Amino acid sequence: MKSNPLKITEKEFKELEELIEKDAQFRKQLAKESHFWFFYTYFSHYITYKPAHFHKEMFALTEDDDVRLAVIVAFRGSGKSTIMSLSYPIWAILGKQQRKYPLLVAQTQPQARQLLGNIKSEFENNKLLISDFGPFEEFADEWRSETLVLPKYGARISAISSGENVRGIRHKQTRPDLIVCDDVEDSNSVRFRENRDRTYNWFVGDIIPAGDLKTKIVVVGNLLHEDALINRLQSDIVNNERTGEFKAYPLVDAGGKTLWPDKFQNKDAIEKEKAVVGESALWEREYLLRIVPTADVLVRRDWIRKYNSLPNKSEELPHLAIAAVDLAISQKDSADFTAMVSAYIYGFGEDMRVYLLPHMVNKRLQFPDTCKEVQNLAKQIQIGSRRPLILVEHAGYQEALTHQLKLKGLRVEGRKVAGRDKRERLSLVTDYIQSGKVLFPKRGADLLIQQLTGFGIERHDDLADAFSILMNKIIESDSNSSGGLIIGLRNPIFNPRELGEGPVGFGNIRDKVF
Repeated sequence: MKSNPLKITEKEFKELEELIEKDAQFRKQLAKESHFWFFYTYFSHYITYKPAHFHKEMFALTEDDDVRLAVIVAFRGSGKSTIMSLSYPIWAILGKQQRKYPLLVAQTQPQARQLLGNIKSEFENNKLLISDFGPFEEFADEWRSETLVLPKYGARISAISSGENVRGIRHKQTRPDLIVCDDVEDSNSVRFRENRDRTYNWFVGDIIPAGDLKTKIVVVGNLLHEDALINRLQSDIVNNERTGEFKAYPLVDAGGKTLWPDKFQNKDAIEKEKAVVGESALWEREYLLRIVPTADVLVRRDWIRKYNSLPNKSEELPHLAIAAVDLAISQKDSADFTAMVSAYIYGFGEDMRVYLLPHMVNKRLQFPDTCKEVQNLAKQIQIGSRRPLILVEHAGYQEALTHQLKLKGLRVEGRKVAGRDKRERLSLVTDYIQSGKVLFPKRGADLLIQQLTGFGIERHDDLADAFSILMNKIIESDSNSSGGLIIGLRNPIFNPRELGEGPVGFGNIRDKVF
């Protein structure tokens, strides 16, 4: 008789239910072989509705030893945490995988203790589980809020919070062989890029190396931010930069069908749930798995258009290379960065296109180092013998930089931005992003895009400021050819088509804007 829940018929399902109830030996063997049947048998008190197909897919992911990394996003109330953080660590020890050291990771210590407490409760109170697989002895010195030890199975389950040091942790000779990360971020922690970077770097630098060659890692949660850990891992997997499986389960699929028909039988049931949730943005994010920009967002991510290479037709040569410098004065850790953004300008008026270049600078620099960085950037983006135009924001000591760069032979223009705040300056150029007149390189512009789409939320906005300086100059000069920007180059020495040899250095790849 087949037992695969993804292929089993309704009749076979009923027959298995009868055997599970009557034959203890059969029940135990089936539960060891199948996480789904283990859950269905011993965790029936969590089943209030008939499991859906996507539940069976999640169980299949836990059973597949070839999947070393599984990243799962599912709508709120889908049961993902019950399956992955409660049932799976227990089955991984008691079932055929015979794992010895599951490690649970939550965002905070109280949440980590709660995950472990839920497991402990099953070991102490689940009568059928105890009868078939117990006893689960309790030793006061080893059953604590952060760890449980199962001597009968030679296993340990531990729980930690996000960011904790896990280097070198072991149970006897075993490193963590199953790691489940459950909601390690929240809406507050993902607000600032420094926090998102810290979590991602901790995951790839500490969590992944904490295991061994056979360790399985499962990450579950909801979509909180387009740059949060789950989204970064999704991008890594989709772009083949990391091996793994990414699964997203919204309450309603692309065709408008509910993913859990037994719980949400029709549109009316879904609308009732939506009314309970109330806030539309929360519904979109937590149930439909869409990150909806707030009303005060200046630049939406879906406006961003990227290119692989520059235009490769001889009649489409750039008529200007231009860069903007936003200077920071303080060197303190909390201070802003000196930022530099550069671009090639093609065409005029309605046909104008601004190709941002990947040579972006975002560093804390002292005055001499700033001069060197600007000189280096000017060399990288220079078109033949024609010098690029360098824009430097003028305020205080920054005029000294303009003077110094001119002495170095650079073509520099000071830009006074007093009278307009940062948000106003950026708002004046967003139409050019939305209309596709501004194109971003496929690689090298992630931080700029993050600052633009998160403007007003991200802690730093230096690249966005440099971008505003650059675009405001381009816009005002393109509308007035006497502004000194328009330089028509008929026969420049540098041919941008020669990308493998030229200063942009993208490599010889076909032009594609998407």
